Amino acid sequence: MCGIAGMVDLMGQRVPPRPVLEQMAAALYHRGPDEEGYFVGPAIGLAARRLSIVGLADGQQPIFNESGQVVTIFNGELYDDADTRAALEAKGHRFRTHTDTELLVHLWEEHGPELPLHLRGQFAFALADLERRTVLFARDRVGICPLYFAEADGWLLFASEIKAILASGLHLAELDPQGLDHVLTFFAFPTERTPFRGIEMLLPGWRQRVVLGQEGTRAQVRRERYWDFNFPDRGSEREPAGLSQAIDEFAGQFDRAVRRRLRADVPVVSYLSGGVDSATVLAAASRLHGRPLPAFTVRIPAAGLDESAAAQRIADQVGSPLTVISGDSESLAEMYPKVILAADTPVTDVTGGALHRLAAEVHRQGFKVALTGEGADEALAGYAWFRGRKAIDLLDLPGLPLGRMTRRLLARVMAPTLPLQRFLRNHELSGGNAALTGLYSMYSSVRDRLYSADHWDRLGSYEAFSELPLDRDQMRRWHPLNQSLYFTYKTLLAGLLLQARGDRAAMAHSVETRYPFLDEDLIDWCASIHPRWKLRGLTRNKYILRSYARTLLPAAMARQPKAMFRAPSGPTLFSQPPAYVRQLLAPESLRRTGLFDPERVQAELASLQQRWRLSGRRLNVEMGLAGVVATQLWHHLYLGGGLCDLPEWSPPTARPAPLPASDH
Repeated sequence: MCGIAGMVDLMGQRVPPRPVLEQMAAALYHRGPDEEGYFVGPAIGLAARRLSIVGLADGQQPIFNESGQVVTIFNGELYDDADTRAALEAKGHRFRTHTDTELLVHLWEEHGPELPLHLRGQFAFALADLERRTVLFARDRVGICPLYFAEADGWLLFASEIKAILASGLHLAELDPQGLDHVLTFFAFPTERTPFRGIEMLLPGWRQRVVLGQEGTRAQVRRERYWDFNFPDRGSEREPAGLSQAIDEFAGQFDRAVRRRLRADVPVVSYLSGGVDSATVLAAASRLHGRPLPAFTVRIPAAGLDESAAAQRIADQVGSPLTVISGDSESLAEMYPKVILAADTPVTDVTGGALHRLAAEVHRQGFKVALTGEGADEALAGYAWFRGRKAIDLLDLPGLPLGRMTRRLLARVMAPTLPLQRFLRNHELSGGNAALTGLYSMYSSVRDRLYSADHWDRLGSYEAFSELPLDRDQMRRWHPLNQSLYFTYKTLLAGLLLQARGDRAAMAHSVETRYPFLDEDLIDWCASIHPRWKLRGLTRNKYILRSYARTLLPAAMARQPKAMFRAPSGPTLFSQPPAYVRQLLAPESLRRTGLFDPERVQAELASLQQRWRLSGRRLNVEMGLAGVVATQLWHHLYLGGGLCDLPEWSPPTARPAPLPASDH
């Protein structure tokens, strides 16, 4: 993958200054340390940093079509390169390179704005048709590759990361209270909002078209969804004839997904936990590759979280050499500020530090591409909340809604300050039956305990749940389990796992991560089958995956229970807090940002010293305080400093020369 950035004059008159583009590209150096490239034309400027993986010798960006009138910069991988290239050549298109990026300019000639519908892979791109004075942007379907936008002084700025927009010198870093509210609601950013005022993310499966006007008229900017997850109407799900047929169908889809992601002109490795997802990826990839792939894992030295022994057994079974990285609390606390610097946003999950250390070791050993098992839990109901929701739903009897009563009781116990009406409203805004909503509702109750009165005034009646990018009408037609899968795809996966813990953790160290379980065809196949092939009973999650895994691995490895890869916040940030955490949570620092109530924060900290009977309640407190630390740290790094002794973020090079003045 790569880093892309650029600017478009929305009045179509000014020529973008190259020094600004160079400054933006410099902020993305880690995403593409191999090469840089630029295009500067009337009203349009493009910048690219390249991590060369395919077409090493001739894949330099920007890439043009035969006439030089269509130009593109691209971040990602297209896995149907060979077939699409052959089809385009049969239509008379001439290719000059061996890189998949060149597909874009020719597909534009064939399909125009419908181009994203003809791509298979992980991508974010900008493409300019100079003759038609049109610029098209798009992101992949599930949100693997990021793309951000901001408008400043009549320029539309875009980049793979927020820091490149800030590095332009045109857009000042300011706090968006509503965007920041997502951190203490969803742990992350699953909507267009970011914590920076005026900076938005293009959603997964969305495109944005900019058509420049004539004679100084303002450009037309249109943003629209071109794809979304879809499931059959309840009762219309597909039923394989039996287990053997289901395994054969899954194997065909999965093997194709893995084979596509092995395509590279550099060696490929695999991340490995102790679970069935990454184990199946490693085993299948090694078989298809013809020899074992090197594997990398993180050891979290905490009770119930250390999967390194299981990972070693899997690696030994496959024959893969295994590198084990330590993710102890001290190293994670040291890495945590780098997690937030890489993400440009508050990140409440300290596990990101372990993934940074993992990617750093992959890079140190000279590798650029790593396969992961992300996406299996969303496709095949791997998370505990799917089982919990099903169990509670079974309590709902005709005329006796015990399940609904149980959900409300759990909310009262886990989040005693959460008003019932807000709990019900959150469920309504989540489509009515999403399992993860309860967790988000309980977590968001920490806002009642911790936000300052001034911050509540800034938020007013704002509801973060109301902005979730959900097709609620469609959801109501689906099986309850599929509703929950869709919701998790759209929030947890896109907002956290593929961003702060995925793209940003890996690309901070110039490593591209690839996701077989997020293959478009495999997603569609998993969506089409009856939920019993995903969650059978209350215990057998990822049923079809585990059945297939037994054809590659010993049964005990295929049965390995799901364990979420995470590091506990308490030991990392609060048991023996590093100096910067103590400084960020000091009353004077909290008063300086004005976001949190200092007395309430101190009371929550003191409560961690108590003996909790309900471990879930303690986890809620720890996660809430982690949200405070993350927000304070982000504020220090990007909005003026002065909250702790850590250095602030600053652009990597000097501020560019002043831009031409705008007359609009």
